[in-house]
Amino acid sequence: MQPEAFSELFPLFESASPETVEWLGSVTTQHEYPADRAVLMEDAWGNAVYFIESGWVKVRRHAGDSAVTLAVLGPGDFFGEMAILDESPRSTDVVALAPVKLLSVSAQRFIQTLFKDSQLHHRMLQLMVQRLRQTNFRFQLRHQPPAVKLANTLATLSEAYGQSVDGGVTIFNIPIADLADVTDISEEETSKIMDKLVEKGWLKVDEANDTLVLSNVKQLSQLAGKG
Repeated sequence: MQPEAFSELFPLFESASPETVEWLGSVTTQHEYPADRAVLMEDAWGNAVYFIESGWVKVRRHAGDSAVTLAVLGPGDFFGEMAILDESPRSTDVVALAPVKLLSVSAQRFIQTLFKDSQLHHRMLQLMVQRLRQTNFRFQLRHQPPAVKLANTLATLSEAYGQSVDGGVTIFNIPIADLADVTDISEEETSKIMDKLVEKGWLKVDEANDTLVLSNVKQLSQLAGKG
């Protein structure tokens, strides 16, 4: 991948030096996985940082025989950055929601790069703080009605990964169970609210392309308390 394309695809590298981007591009390892395949197992956390070139993944936490989806990540995002500094045992894994292409950089090389490029280090901190703020906002919504919480999830995913199309913004058609987990509401509530959003014309399910078209992101953001 050319350095310019690398920086354009991954917001983390927007302010990194051209030398940093070129070097990282030369040491990345490419991975491809089909939908429903585990792309990072519990015991692999801390070995590398992973960047999503295309496709969508979910991060799951295990508790006994059950698993809960903690986050859904899309193109341009990354994961594994926290684990390279934390040697504690992990009880989470990452699973492809759709066919996914990943690039990985070994933990040692990534840490070395952060020390060498102060702009990249600063950008990493910015994005980590942004994730923390999103988590805090979700926590503030914990007592809000389910519709408000789901609107926040959809609006946040749209802001992070949405692609403009005729009629709105499109994101991956996330399975109801995963959408419910991330939103912290029941699957039944999620299904009912999604149906109401379709009835209102705020949302369209494009089954042919396995996407959701959000036709009124502004209203969703206002409902979520973001507007």
